[in-house]
Amino acid sequence: GEDLAAVIVEPVAGSMGVIVPEPGYLKTIRQMTADHGVLLIFDEVLTGFRIAYGGAQENWGVRADITALGKIVGGGMPCGAYGASRAVMQNVAPVGPMYQAGTFSGNPMSMRAGLATLEVLREPGTYERLESLTRRLLDGLRLAANAHGIALQTPSVGGMFGLGFCDRPVRSLADFQRCDDGSFARFFFGMLERGYYFPPSQSDAAAMSVVHTEALVDATIEAADEVFAGMGAGATSEHSRSILYG
Repeated sequence: GEDLAAVIVEPVAGSMGVIVPEPGYLKTIRQMTADHGVLLIFDEVLTGFRIAYGGAQENWGVRADITALGKIVGGGMPCGAYGASRAVMQNVAPVGPMYQAGTFSGNPMSMRAGLATLEVLREPGTYERLESLTRRLLDGLRLAANAHGIALQTPSVGGMFGLGFCDRPVRSLADFQRCDDGSFARFFFGMLERGYYFPPSQSDAAAMSVVHTEALVDATIEAADEVFAGMGAGATSEHSRSILYG
């Protein structure tokens, strides 16, 4: 511990599919870093405001010393933010010796968009609805895939999810590396031809949005069923509806 200044961890891995932490994993890291006087930094660029209003820290009851957030805090506008305990933030200028600044820091448009986003997310039932819609989508995709003999994994937490074309749960990098990129590519382009835009790689996480509806989710599942049915023969058809996930 004396050789480490900090441990940085992404609470939910989102660049090798979506890998949800095993029970106790985050709390163990928190305890070990605290025991050795090492700062714990959570990269919540993907999990922040997507899985809970308080991000992964609220979801798993683990408090990091420093939290990093990305454009989600600006409602999609160019933005980034970090926060920390008072003891840590007192080291940042003008209070402390660490100077931090940026050309676009405090950009008025990004800040206003972020405030508007946070107001929407704080409305009662928002996260329950996001999780319900996500579960509706993923259950429908799995059932449609399985009906056509296609193995599909759908790891998720809150409104954040991934798609993995493999026959076993994705709980590690090794599990993810067994997923079939070719099948995902055929699914992606089949859906794109129908106007449904998923992340272009199965290594990328996706997220449900508050603007999605049950009707749009059901239409997505219907289109996916057509794609799964034709994946063996490469058959596709075009539809005009466009939905963005990610």
